[in-house]
Amino acid sequence: MSGTIIEQDLVIDGNITSSGGSVSVKGKVTGDITAKQVDVATGGQVNGSVTADTVNIQGQQAGSVKCTELSLGSTSEVKSQIMAQTMTSEKGAKLVGEVQISGG
Repeated sequence: MSGTIIEQDLVIDGNITSSGGSVSVKGKVTGDITAKQVDVATGGQVNGSVTADTVNIQGQQAGSVKCTELSLGSTSEVKSQIMAQTMTSEKGAKLVGEVQISGG
């Protein structure tokens, strides 16, 4: 799987689409992200919707998340509307918003 990395010193204002690959956000994205897998690293920020099969959040995300599998790390800060089949979270994860877990 090919991957795109948004490094710490990079700020993107716009939407990102990676049809079969992954997107790793270490910097800041203001816009929507659509990919097979999305990782928001510690220190990374996404202000917009995230749509992917697998979403791993260690940093900050605000907007909405639609995925099959969601993982929230201990350093995550999420203010979002969540729709996922499964969700796991580590102790210390912060989540504010509406959460719909369908199971699966």
